[in-house]
Amino acid sequence: MAGSGGYNAFEMARAQFDKIADMLELDGGARSFLRTPMREYHFSIPVRMDDGNIQVFEGFRVQHNDARGPCKGGIRFHPQETIDTVRALSMWMTWKCAVVDIPLGGGKGGVICDPHNLSAREQEAICRGFVRQLARNVGPVADVPAPDVMTNAQHMLWMMDEFEKVHGGHFPGFITGKPVGMGGSLGRTEATGYGVIYTLREALKELDIRPSDTTACVQGFGNVGQYAIELYTQMGGTVTCTSSWDQADQCAYAFRKKDGIDLEELRGITDRFGGIDKAKAKDLGYEVLPGDAWVEQDVDILMPSALENSLTGDNAEKMSKRVKVIAEGANGPTTPEADAIIHERGIHMIPDFLANAGGVTCSYFEQVQSNMNYFWEKDEVLGKLDVKMTAAYVAVSELARAKKLYMRDAAYVVSIDRVVSACRDRGWI
Repeated sequence: MAGSGGYNAFEMARAQFDKIADMLELDGGARSFLRTPMREYHFSIPVRMDDGNIQVFEGFRVQHNDARGPCKGGIRFHPQETIDTVRALSMWMTWKCAVVDIPLGGGKGGVICDPHNLSAREQEAICRGFVRQLARNVGPVADVPAPDVMTNAQHMLWMMDEFEKVHGGHFPGFITGKPVGMGGSLGRTEATGYGVIYTLREALKELDIRPSDTTACVQGFGNVGQYAIELYTQMGGTVTCTSSWDQADQCAYAFRKKDGIDLEELRGITDRFGGIDKAKAKDLGYEVLPGDAWVEQDVDILMPSALENSLTGDNAEKMSKRVKVIAEGANGPTTPEADAIIHERGIHMIPDFLANAGGVTCSYFEQVQSNMNYFWEKDEVLGKLDVKMTAAYVAVSELARAKKLYMRDAAYVVSIDRVVSACRDRGWI
């Protein structure tokens, strides 16, 4: 999972950090402490498969920094998972929690497996095995996992149940992304996609552009992409193209309708992993294009909301001259080469760990509700989310304007400065 062009996600995350460390003039101790995760766990999960054989799965949990609060971050199931991807994502989680100013640090987990080829019972065994390996090192006051790529509410529930078995009590605040009714939060499903659009709304205000005058292309039709499309459309915008991963062909396709895609129509022909049925899409009048065609669409706004490293130096050159805003729904979708092109062209960038922080913000709300054993109504959750995301965007944008910084750099300056301050206040560095 090093990404297209052979990128190592962790080296990319470190390069981004080093650049800001120079701007903040951090000393050597602070740099080396924050360049490296505080703790990481590597373990084996033996599972008796349905055919009776034992298969051993490799798992990871990385805790990058917990100066501001318990670590927070998802667990992904992916056949190409690597420890460096998990390290990078844990570091990005530290900055993400800090930029939206929630009292959490960064963590991330992964298991090398492909849920497409595993029965529900086998997936349950992996979930329970993952928790047994980590039960002493995670929990409501230490490290709070969540769903990520190819994991869902059911996986979280199996993990919570195993954690409670090990510790002998109820600890719904141990994990987030749980089903509503089992300690989950209303609004969590929409949170990441809606958060992207809350920040986009603020950016358009700043640029004096009405949402109803804009068109967009959303790469990825998973949870983030679908809810981003939903709220953006409600605001009056038109999405002309989206893309999704095709499991059978092991590649992505883009789906275009010049006068605007119909979200509910596409949802009706989408599998549980967010894959759109090509044949049915053609029947509904969509043009089916190669997966990377999303970059080239003649739109005002691009929202990369799939996996990391999808905007590269090569394909960023193909972006339409019309693109004014990029809102990163995915984690790490833009390589440094692509970033340089975007910066040079003066495109307004809403960086990933600001744009997509709605998910972790709502996870924090879920954690708070679980620990209090008191649950809020959906409007209250989404209202609080809007307030948090708007405040975070405004803080970054004001710094960017005051110091004439690129938005990504401004977001890093805000977040890294907050983490460094917490580490210094504790006397760690």
